[in-house]
Amino acid sequence: MLSMDGNGNGIPYEELKMVKQESKEKSEDYVGESLGLGRPIEWTYTMRRHMQEVVPGVFLGPYSAASRSNLQSLQDHGITHIICIRQAIEANLIKPNFPHSFKYLVLDIADTATENIIQHFKKVKLFIDESLSLGGRVLVHGNAGISRSAALVLAYVMETYNLSQVQAYLIVQQRRFCINPNEGFMMQLREYEPIYKAEQMLKSNQQSWEGQCRKRTIHQMDANYQQDKIGDVTNS
Repeated sequence: MLSMDGNGNGIPYEELKMVKQESKEKSEDYVGESLGLGRPIEWTYTMRRHMQEVVPGVFLGPYSAASRSNLQSLQDHGITHIICIRQAIEANLIKPNFPHSFKYLVLDIADTATENIIQHFKKVKLFIDESLSLGGRVLVHGNAGISRSAALVLAYVMETYNLSQVQAYLIVQQRRFCINPNEGFMMQLREYEPIYKAEQMLKSNQQSWEGQCRKRTIHQMDANYQQDKIGDVTNS
């Protein structure tokens, strides 16, 4: 079970206590600034109706931020890609409103503790990375911008910046204070942390091995070249 912090947010108490202890030596403000973000914004209740940039180029917000009346706002913020999260029964209410103006990724996810959201983490990361590599900016929204969309953004921040679940939560919450993924999503985020770290280690080891193979190949080519030169001199 998840404990709640003093603000009623779903962070495991023991993990939150550990991060707060670490923060005495290195504040979370510094972590956020190291990601290219300024100091945390001063949150007001009405801000939950708008989108916020949580890490460079990635915005999190409610469906209203992508509604028909907010096309100009999306363009003013430089949004080029939108991830729309909804359940099948919400399809008539939460939908891509500007398919000719933005590239969409639409995901069918229910906001329930038993929903398998972890299966979407890689797809979301690939979509966001593709957008940023093209110089674009991404809005991730569900209905309220609190649970489903927040969980997907948390997974992206964790893996992209090599952070723990709690570190990512605190950084994203500093930009959008109202985030509160359901208990099942929080559990899957904790499970995802060792998974992505193991994948990164495997990839790093693979790259190191390939680099060593290239070096050996070059050395072997040099050795063969020297032997050929010696053979030519001998034959002459």
